[in-house]
Amino acid sequence: MKPRSQSHLQPLSLFNGFNIPFLLFYVFILLVSLEVIESGFMVKTLPGWLGDLPFTLETGYVGVGESNDVQLFYYFIESEGNPKNDPLILWLTGGPGCSGLSTILYEIGPFTFNYANSTLEKPVLEINPHSWTKVANIIFLDQPAGTGFSYAKTRDAYITNDTLSSLQAYDFLRKWLVDHPKFLNNPFYLGGESHMGIVGPIIIQEIYKGNEVGEGPKINIKSTKENCHGEYFNVDPNNSRCINDLQVVDKCIGRINKPQILEPACDTSNTLKYDLFGRRLRSLDKASMDIWSLTQVQIQGCRDDHYLFSYVWANRRDVREALHIDEEFDKIEWVRCNETLFFYIDKEPISYTHNVLNTVAYHRHLANKNCRALVYSGDHDMVHPYLGTMKWIESLNFLVVNDWRPWFVDKQVAGYTMKYSHHEYNLTFATLKGGGHTAPEYKPKECFNMVKMWLANDAL
Repeated sequence: MKPRSQSHLQPLSLFNGFNIPFLLFYVFILLVSLEVIESGFMVKTLPGWLGDLPFTLETGYVGVGESNDVQLFYYFIESEGNPKNDPLILWLTGGPGCSGLSTILYEIGPFTFNYANSTLEKPVLEINPHSWTKVANIIFLDQPAGTGFSYAKTRDAYITNDTLSSLQAYDFLRKWLVDHPKFLNNPFYLGGESHMGIVGPIIIQEIYKGNEVGEGPKINIKSTKENCHGEYFNVDPNNSRCINDLQVVDKCIGRINKPQILEPACDTSNTLKYDLFGRRLRSLDKASMDIWSLTQVQIQGCRDDHYLFSYVWANRRDVREALHIDEEFDKIEWVRCNETLFFYIDKEPISYTHNVLNTVAYHRHLANKNCRALVYSGDHDMVHPYLGTMKWIESLNFLVVNDWRPWFVDKQVAGYTMKYSHHEYNLTFATLKGGGHTAPEYKPKECFNMVKMWLANDAL
C-alpha cells in the first residue's frame, strides 16, 4: 500500500492498482523560430543541499485550458552534458496524478535523498550518478491539475479525463517552447511511465493534427483463460467457475508486492508513517522530530518508507519558496500521488475519467508516420507484466528487425530486447532484468545505459 495522502480539494479514496502496462518515448525534431517570452524561475539552491546546485534547475507554472484556469507546474533540468545539442524530453509521470518530483527523486533525476545521513526532520540530498539529465534536457511536468504542485483556479477545472489532459499537456508543450526558443532545434522526446502510456500517443497524435491545420508552433516530427472468457472485472455472478478461479488467483498473489514481486509486501496500516500523515506536514518546520528517526522508519525495510522523505521535504516552507511554488497553492499539501485521480473499476470517478482504455489504435496510426519509439518494462513488475506489453506490440503486426536477444551493461545481461519496424516507423522493446513497475527506480544504472544508447541510436 502507498502511504495515505491528502487530496487536492477532493475526498480521499483507495487505489486498486489498475493502470497501463508500458512506458514509452517518441522522438521529434522541432524546426521553428518563435518569439521569446520570459517565464520560470532559476533555482540556485535547495534545502538539504550544501552550496549551489551543480546543475541548472528551473521551475514555473504554465497556464492551460479556458482562461488559463489550469496551472501546470514543471521542473526543467538542463542537460549536464551538452544542453545545446542534447535531446529535450518532456516527462509525464504515471498515476494519473503522480508528481514529476517523484520521478526526479526516486528514478531519473539528478538528485535524490542520502538516506544514510538523513532524518525526517532534516533530509539530506545527494547526486544521483545515473541521472538521465547527464545526456538530456528534461521537463518533469505535474499533470493533470491536482498533481504535485499543479492546481486549478476553479473546482470545475479539476474535472478531466484522458483526452482533455492530453490536450492540456500538448498546450503546455507549445507554450513552453515559445518561452524557451533556444531548445527548438534540439531533438525532442515525449516520455512517460505507467498510465502515461495512454496519454502519450494521444499527445503525439495532437502534434500531427496541429501540424496539418497549421497550428503554431509547427512541429516537424521527424526521427532518426478459459472460464472467465477474458473478462476479469465485470464477471457474470452466475459464472461460478470464473469466480472460484479468481478467488484462487487472489489467494496466490494477494500478499505479493506487485510493483516488484521480490520485494516484501508491507502492511502499513499501523506503522509510524500513518501516524505521521495524520499531522499537518508543514508543522515539521518547527516540531521536534527526534522520534521520527530514519532507524524507526526503516523497521520493515520497505521501499515505501523512503517516500516519506519526499512528503516531508516537499511540504517544507523553505523548499516551496526555493521552488517558487505559487502562493495560491499554499494551503494545499503536496502528495507524491493524488489518489483522487486514480481509476476504480467499481466506483464512479471523482475528478479524472478514464475515457481511453486502449491505445493500440493510436500506435497503429503512428506507425504510418516517421517516428521512433522505445518501450520498456521491468520483468518483475506484476502491475503490468511485460508479457502483456509484448502482446499488444505483437498485435500491431510489425516487421521484426532484430529478434529476441539479451542486451548488456558491463558485460552482464541487463534484460532482453526486440526491434520492430513499419515503413519509416521503428519500435524498440526492452525488458529490465529485476526491474519493477517504475523500472529506473529499481534498476537506475541499467535504465540510464539503455536510454543513453537509444538516444545515441546505438543498438541495445
